[in-house]
Amino acid sequence: MALAAASVEAFVGRGDVIAPPDPLPAGLARRAAAFVSLKRGGALRGCIGTFLPARETLAQEIIQNAIRSASVDPRFPPVSPAELGELSYAVDVLSPPQPCREEDLDPARYGVIVERGGRRGLLLPDLPEVDTVDTQLRIARMKAGIGPDEPVALHRFTVERHTAE
Repeated sequence: MALAAASVEAFVGRGDVIAPPDPLPAGLARRAAAFVSLKRGGALRGCIGTFLPARETLAQEIIQNAIRSASVDPRFPPVSPAELGELSYAVDVLSPPQPCREEDLDPARYGVIVERGGRRGLLLPDLPEVDTVDTQLRIARMKAGIGPDEPVALHRFTVERHTAE
């Protein structure tokens, strides 16, 4: 999505936080949770998001999560200005999470949230090499620090995936 790319380029290149477009297109004016993923050479370079809306508009959600993906994802160093021309972007707009059972999951169609106490792990749907519910749940549990035999609450969600090269 162009807004994610513009946000990262402004922040990494000039230290600026861009304003949402004015007027806001209808699709960006709604409240929705979103994840912004950055890739470089096909490999993940950053991914941060929200599972519930944290800001007034989807545009604000995308701007902030794009900046955070480029600058504070703990798995990667901050994106450098030299990398900007090599990045591709994906924005996943999440539906509201719904409680579910394990048999209601399909990793190609649904993302998953696992919860136990204050620990929570989320995995987006339709990811390479995540083709079974067992794999999806194992990764989400690992992200949350939840053991394989601990009981969890499950939620599923769908995404609208938007990409921009």
